[in-house]
Amino acid sequence: MEKSMIGDLDSLPEADKLRMASMIDQLQVRDSLRMYNSLVERCFTDCVDSFKRKTLDKQEETCVRRCAEKFLKHSMRVGLRFAELNQGAVTQD
Repeated sequence: MEKSMIGDLDSLPEADKLRMASMIDQLQVRDSLRMYNSLVERCFTDCVDSFKRKTLDKQEETCVRRCAEKFLKHSMRVGLRFAELNQGAVTQD
């Protein structure tokens, strides 16, 4: 983020800062829910083949667990890479 933009945020009245923080929190919750829904949909589609029982069989359970682990590891890796790139952009200013 540009230094001039940070200065602009610091000059905001306290009520506006609170509104901005609330909006950021809402966006983060929305993004978390989207990620969770994407994970559930993808793993369910890939792993659950039949509806013979109300519980998962051993193979489906193992598939769902592996799918979720891969998804979360990938998400963490992307987040770390994004943070690295963001840090590089800040130090270039």
